[in-house]
Amino acid sequence: MECLCPPEPARAAEPAPGGRARRFRALRKVAAFGTMSVAAVLVSACGSGSGQDSTDDTALVAQGMQIFRFDTFGDESQWTDALRIHEVIAAAVDPATALSVGLKVDAEALPPAVVQGIQNGGIDLHSPDTTIALLKLNAVVGVQGKVETIGGKDTLTRVGITCALCHSTVDDSFAPGIGKRLDGWANRDLNPGAIIALSPALSAATKAVYNSWGKGKYDPRFNQDGANGPQVIPPAYGLKGIHRITSTGDGEDIAYWNRYVGVTQMGGHGSFSEPRTGVNVTNGTDDLITSKLPALQAYQLSLEAPPPPAGSFDAAAAARGQLVFNGAGTCSTCHSGIEMTDANSRLHAAGEVVSEPEPNGAPSYASRSATRQYRTAPLHGLWQHAPYFHNGSAPTLVAVVQMYNTSKSLGLSSAEMADLVEYLKSL
Repeated sequence: MECLCPPEPARAAEPAPGGRARRFRALRKVAAFGTMSVAAVLVSACGSGSGQDSTDDTALVAQGMQIFRFDTFGDESQWTDALRIHEVIAAAVDPATALSVGLKVDAEALPPAVVQGIQNGGIDLHSPDTTIALLKLNAVVGVQGKVETIGGKDTLTRVGITCALCHSTVDDSFAPGIGKRLDGWANRDLNPGAIIALSPALSAATKAVYNSWGKGKYDPRFNQDGANGPQVIPPAYGLKGIHRITSTGDGEDIAYWNRYVGVTQMGGHGSFSEPRTGVNVTNGTDDLITSKLPALQAYQLSLEAPPPPAGSFDAAAAARGQLVFNGAGTCSTCHSGIEMTDANSRLHAAGEVVSEPEPNGAPSYASRSATRQYRTAPLHGLWQHAPYFHNGSAPTLVAVVQMYNTSKSLGLSSAEMADLVEYLKSL
């Protein structure tokens, strides 16, 4: 099949909530824990036996951070040899263009002279040579480039991508798109389809599919089943204690999905096989993925969901909204326990969710998965990653609540819905 796709993609601290918000968050966690059944506590404590909750090995976590940020698993075979993206970058991708499609720059990788040059205009942000210089500095988040001196000029000879491309962003502390890394945050500015569509190796029809996805969306099954139904790029934080980490609950731990993405999407060297979907892919004759999965998973499990910014929600309304969440809204029926999901114990049929049917007549995403079902999404850090649902069909939390109220015939008043939104913003 012609379609060739990219991945699904020190973390800077988000400003802590103010005093009232912090106290509210602590009380909410205590309340959530208090509503858990003894059985749920025992299940959480026992885990899955797969090491999914093991994040206490500092050295392993540190190793995983390096893998998450910088390891391509040998996927240059896809991005350079097959897609020829290095040619496109060298010819036409200047920093301004790169930033416009959502690529990010790690400000902490920039030497003082480069910082000064950007600030005073001495560095040309409209030259592809500057992009190559940034790649040489290892400053483009999620992109690894090999730069060699050929004929006295720095030349990009190979390029690959890492997990951080889609699952990291920056805090914009230097300029929009340039700042300190925020690992685990979904890069909803990224337009992976537009990036892939730059490849000279693809047909016009294939490029049209990629260009249809838009910012913050990616279809991790398109190059396997040929169906076109882009999903929102999910965050990779707040996953500790949750064993079904994808929207359809495929696999029992993060390592399952890391292998799937690393092999079938990034093009890394290794193998992935899933009889339930008929996917069976091997890249290369070596395995550059398997040995790295434990450390990669340990790092991802160490990434905590960011607390809401100070002043970003009305604490009094959120307290009322929590009562709606646990009562008339019936949200806690599925968003249960301290992790606010029942994903460790059950999945849900497509007919139970409010996010289907899919937009634009796309086939059910669940029908394309190994489980044919959906998991209940955890809610911590919800404020950070709009749009919502697996397909981004709700642009705001207001839309989320309205969709549930209508689809489930909840009969919530406008005031109850407004309070519920404030509670969701507080998580």
